[in-house]
Amino acid sequence: MINLIEGEIPKIRVTKPYALVAITKHGVANARAYAEKFPYVDVYYMKKFAYGDEEQKNIQLFDGTVRLLLPALFKQYKAMILIISLGAVVRMIAPILEDKKTDPAVLVVDDKGQFVISVLSGHIGGANALTQEFAEAIRATPIVTTASDVQKTIPVDLFGARFGWVWDSEEKLTSVSASVVNEEHVAIVQETGEKDWWMHETPMPETLKVYETTEDAIAVKPHATLLITDRLIEAHEEVLLENGVIYRPKSLVLGMGCNRGTSAAEIEALIDETLVELKLSKKSVKAIASIDLKKDEQGFIEVASKNQWQFITYSAVELNEMPLRNPSEKVFQYTGAYGVCEPAALRYSKAKDWILEKKKGANATISVARINFEEVEQ
Repeated sequence: MINLIEGEIPKIRVTKPYALVAITKHGVANARAYAEKFPYVDVYYMKKFAYGDEEQKNIQLFDGTVRLLLPALFKQYKAMILIISLGAVVRMIAPILEDKKTDPAVLVVDDKGQFVISVLSGHIGGANALTQEFAEAIRATPIVTTASDVQKTIPVDLFGARFGWVWDSEEKLTSVSASVVNEEHVAIVQETGEKDWWMHETPMPETLKVYETTEDAIAVKPHATLLITDRLIEAHEEVLLENGVIYRPKSLVLGMGCNRGTSAAEIEALIDETLVELKLSKKSVKAIASIDLKKDEQGFIEVASKNQWQFITYSAVELNEMPLRNPSEKVFQYTGAYGVCEPAALRYSKAKDWILEKKKGANATISVARINFEEVEQ
């Protein structure tokens, strides 16, 4: 917990590029929801609005006036997204402004989440691009007032953020961004994830070229690469990462069942082991899905909360609507469903098949499916 005292620099914990700050009860509820939709924010809000799960969710509470918190955030984050009135924000940041070449971006979101306003460092600090992406993620209207719009291309550090995509490493973000801005040949390879990522009305620049496979991209020797995938890449593909960024879309669903009282540690160990075996990235997991008999299973709740995944449950009737290769009479006797992990994964993902139909651990079972984005986006 951060105690804000006049004249003292507060100690903050920076884990993401952007700070998201709320100071009202409704703003706090929104901030918690926004963090689930937009993956690049550290959340800060007032102690008096604590839910009790802040440590688990890596949310930082503060006690005192937010004015004393902003200077520390201003110096250590690429941007501040403030669910605070515009007038109050202007008054609070005025004394800490230095130079438009170095000041971070500042955005304001109204308490109802209807508008996202680019306030400071529109071009150089990236506020305009962040405003567009964040507004899209939370389904708000972006407000950008600069006379000339940002370059109509891909903001590399925010690519896919509106969908919850995250990059694997920030090491090459700057150099790949330079290739995009300087109109060098940039290869885009997409293996999964949402397809409607081009946000502009104008056509995509000819220097940005989409390739079907990594092999196709390797063959043309691009200056830079944007690779959108949920799998761990092979050694021969690493040439693309000499100046490339991997993006992890939220494309994987874990159907799971377990014995009552199975620990979160055992459940997560099974997940980690399975994903390594399948050569899939944990960063691409979107949800754990199970039967509604498990809706209060603490192990599932803890693992989902820790990893910021959804935890979704279905009734036996809903699960029995899914096609199964190996229906189980034994499972039916206990649950009313002919399977749990396999149909739960299919139900959520809208996939026609599994990546992994079923694997049994000591006290839990797991099935893995990839989201059918063509079905989901309809």
